[in-house]
Amino acid sequence: MNKSILKIIIYSSIFLGIVSGLLTIVPYAGEIVFWLLLTLAAPVVIVFFTKQNVLEIQTVRQSVVIGALIGFVSFLVFCAVYIPAVILLARVFNYSSNYGVSMFVSHSPFVIMFMISVFMSVLSATINAMSGFLAYYMIEFNKSLNSPKNQDDDTHFKF
Repeated sequence: MNKSILKIIIYSSIFLGIVSGLLTIVPYAGEIVFWLLLTLAAPVVIVFFTKQNVLEIQTVRQSVVIGALIGFVSFLVFCAVYIPAVILLARVFNYSSNYGVSMFVSHSPFVIMFMISVFMSVLSATINAMSGFLAYYMIEFNKSLNSPKNQDDDTHFKF
């Protein structure tokens, strides 16, 4: 794996984490964005860069490692954006999009918030490693369907 491609993947994960952290503050869209970040951050980045011909994954191991990296970095940046934003909105503007989360975040010690952020980032890395693995297999399956060998074969249905 090239270091420049790894940098691009990390920067896109940082961007995804920042955008998700800001969008999660929105009351009804916040839960959807949170779960999408937790589960589908890696497939979005992998498919986007594969379609742009920036990323070429040859092995399952690469897809799992890239998926875990995307999940960990994006969720850690998400926590770094979301937690101060919630504290700022709760204490300064007396606003909370989710009252329980706002109370927990604004009244818990820094060490506890740091431990929860790292734990959730590792959880996101695990889930995104699996979804990156599935994205790799879907890309390979799509390539096998579009290969010239399968287009000339008369056993497949033609629409």
